[in-house]
Amino acid sequence: MNDSTAAERPGLSRRGLLGLVGVGVAGSAIGFGVDRVLTPEAASASGAAALYPFFGEHQAGIVTPAQDRLHFAAFDVSDISREELAELLSDWTYAADRMTSGLGAGEFGATSGPYDSPPDDTGEALDLPPAGLTITFGFGPSLFDDRFGLASKRPDALIDLPHFPGDALVDTLVGGDLCIQACSDDPQVAVHAIRNLSRIAFGRATLRWSQLGFGRTSSTTRAQATPRNLFGFKDGTANLRAEDTAAVEHDVWVGQDGGWMAGGSYLVSRKIRMMVETWDRASLREQERVVGRTKGEGAPLSGGTEFTKPDFALKGRGEKPLIDEASHVRLSHPSSNNGAAMLRRGYNFVDGNDDLGRLNAGLFFICFQSDPREQFVPIQLRLAKHDAMGEYLRHVGSGIFAVPPGARKGRSIGAGLFA
Repeated sequence: MNDSTAAERPGLSRRGLLGLVGVGVAGSAIGFGVDRVLTPEAASASGAAALYPFFGEHQAGIVTPAQDRLHFAAFDVSDISREELAELLSDWTYAADRMTSGLGAGEFGATSGPYDSPPDDTGEALDLPPAGLTITFGFGPSLFDDRFGLASKRPDALIDLPHFPGDALVDTLVGGDLCIQACSDDPQVAVHAIRNLSRIAFGRATLRWSQLGFGRTSSTTRAQATPRNLFGFKDGTANLRAEDTAAVEHDVWVGQDGGWMAGGSYLVSRKIRMMVETWDRASLREQERVVGRTKGEGAPLSGGTEFTKPDFALKGRGEKPLIDEASHVRLSHPSSNNGAAMLRRGYNFVDGNDDLGRLNAGLFFICFQSDPREQFVPIQLRLAKHDAMGEYLRHVGSGIFAVPPGARKGRSIGAGLFA
């Protein structure tokens, strides 16, 4: 089997079946089962929440209305061949299409199939609607080393992120050959997706790190209200929205000159621990100075309502700017970064407590952009050097991934990489 065959073959490969159900049960290739896919109309009739098709021009889970729950995972590819890597992506495509349609990861699901072998779906999402499930795949810089003959396909924009001032990165929370972002309005559905894709990858890729998230910290459509982060402030007021079509085309999607990445995007993730105990002892005046907005309304300190454009030139008592020069709003604003903007899609997290009894909590930051060299990197450098909020943050995890364009029916995600 060559790379193009793996990219176009429907159904799980023999190795994918072995990962799901064990040796001795693998049979012939399974079709996509279009007649069994839950259509949006059927989803609505059954009381299901939103349903987003897996196949399309762009991958879902980027400008899709941000769901409330996240399970993000990064994987290291095992000692396999280029052909087997293509086969893994084909298997993942098959399962992702089924799960985002409200079906099990494999043909038989959790309750049927060979009775003396493990089911080909774990079953915890049985009877649950898709709940707006999206599954988004990405490729890390390390995938383009000499293992798979892909070095010449590495995009220039897929850089190794620099070490930013103040970074306290933990090795086990950094990088990865592949990533999967599963978002849903039901946490069990998101976890089910990552769990089953991990099973399918058995023997071909291993989990490097993962993150659960709740309470989206940004809005990606104008119909969504601005959420709050764990500091209690509205987050992402100035975020790009799906309705900003010209800006999204320029700032999120890779242009047609991007080769196999045309129509794709670049994902940067940062696990940011918030020092909530220190923040909670700060006065309201100090909190609002650091952020640059009011805590209640979310309006800029220069006046107005939440969506009023900040006036960074406006001065108050003592001729001091009403919006502090070191405030997060000022330093992250496009006007302070040569117009650079990104689509944010982050989540809150709480991972229990540390050895000192402090909450291990914060923001799992995710952003999408057309070129991180011109967007994320200069913005983050500016924030790392000057942001007053840095006193209350610790960056412990990091990743960058090339997110290919959406797959078309009958071909796998990232098929252009093997063309």
